[in-house]
Amino acid sequence: MGTLFLVSTPIGNLGDISGRAAKVLSEVTAILAEDNRVSRTLLAHCGINRASETYHDFNKERVTPRLIERLKAGETMAIITDAGTPGIADPAFNLVRAAIAAGITVTPVPGPAAFCAALVASGLPTDRFVFENFLPHKSGARRRVLESYKNEHRTVILYETPHRIVKVLEEMDEIFGDILVVIGRELTKVYEEFLRGSPKELLAHFKIKPPRGEMVVLFNQRIRDK
Repeated sequence: MGTLFLVSTPIGNLGDISGRAAKVLSEVTAILAEDNRVSRTLLAHCGINRASETYHDFNKERVTPRLIERLKAGETMAIITDAGTPGIADPAFNLVRAAIAAGITVTPVPGPAAFCAALVASGLPTDRFVFENFLPHKSGARRRVLESYKNEHRTVILYETPHRIVKVLEEMDEIFGDILVVIGRELTKVYEEFLRGSPKELLAHFKIKPPRGEMVVLFNQRIRDK
């Protein structure tokens, strides 16, 4: 049987690609990517002149059985996400689960993950944390999730878009009050920025500077804004 490699890729700065990751990508039979346009830039940076195959939320159910058969026949594959570690907020989990069920070796090639990068630079406690991924789109469901963290003592990490961050901060202000919130924006990119303050202070900031770029939002119930 072949091997499925989970290859972590940069979350912004292409210089963060590891030597091992580049080597695996150059040697496998096939590379699976969420978006071929994004992977093309990374592969060109690594000097790899080949096309990737698409694997995303809209085709995962259809193509997974075929990919498993190819792996069982001896092909080696690397799956990459648009940014970061496969399996974190992307469809790689589905292929990993199917590969394990089929007895195929799954090997991680560690590297960047946005939630981890934001956590270690946030200044919030890192000994215990919980990763929530993206909050629900609808306000009612989102508020229920946030309410569930009112007695949480671990650092909570969320992914959020610039289109919803203002609504999320308004809800956090109502639910948590003046806790310290840290937002990591555009991590490892040219305009990387960390914002720290209460929900009210961050809302005031975004009134002056409209939010842009993907964001990681972190807070800890034990720490209030000073």
